[in-house]
Amino acid sequence: MPAEWKIKELEEIKNIISSHKVFGIVGIRGIPAYQMQRMRESLRGKAIIKVSKNTLLRIALSNGTEKLANYIVGESAIIASNLNPVELYKLIESARTKAPAKGGEIASEDIVVKKGETNFKPGPIVGELQKAGIPASIREGKVVIEKDVVLVKKGEVISPQIAQVLGKLDIKPIEIGLKINALMENGIIYPPDILAVDFNKLIGEIQTSFARAINLAIEICYPAKDALEQIIMKAYNSAYNVALERNIYSKETIEAFINRAYLHAKALENKIGG
Repeated sequence: MPAEWKIKELEEIKNIISSHKVFGIVGIRGIPAYQMQRMRESLRGKAIIKVSKNTLLRIALSNGTEKLANYIVGESAIIASNLNPVELYKLIESARTKAPAKGGEIASEDIVVKKGETNFKPGPIVGELQKAGIPASIREGKVVIEKDVVLVKKGEVISPQIAQVLGKLDIKPIEIGLKINALMENGIIYPPDILAVDFNKLIGEIQTSFARAINLAIEICYPAKDALEQIIMKAYNSAYNVALERNIYSKETIEAFINRAYLHAKALENKIGG
């Protein structure tokens, strides 16, 4: 028979899932206990994080949520909220912070040391930088990095020696925070690449596409609702211009003909000196 604490914890996880519109799996690897506590406090009233054994998390996912178990990788937790998936994703991403490397971590992106002056005074630090692969020298009494250098490539392990040098340069390459593996709403799973939407860019693209569609509808005289008024105006202007060109008299063109006749008369008057 399962231990009583496991039964209670399983029930708690199921209640969290069933009482929220959106829930999902987050990676918690490398997050110190104090930082996890701070995250919980910052999310209070907006989201709940429940850390448990992966086995219990998988068992708790049932009644149509089983596919979410595929996203339980490594140290994981359940997150649940009544925010929509994109809002929850942005909230979690905004809470991520940078931290110094200790050594042994895997670089999530290229770690680049930029060229330029440093705050170091000439001394043993020059040799330390050079030993780490950073082209350093002394100029006018200052330690200078001669050029940009990729010290650690994405996916490589950060050695303790490199971590020490990065710390001295005040470069914090380690991102600490929850990593959303997937969120679910109404039975639909949303992976991070879908949730990481640039809405300003998306809205701009939609507006551009809409404007192009309206212009096309006007050009080919397709009677779309949003283009109909401009199509009618275009047709009216075309008919008006044809009427003027062909000397067709109507209540819309008569004023233009009178103005034209008046201008011709004035021109003739000026020509004959009247």
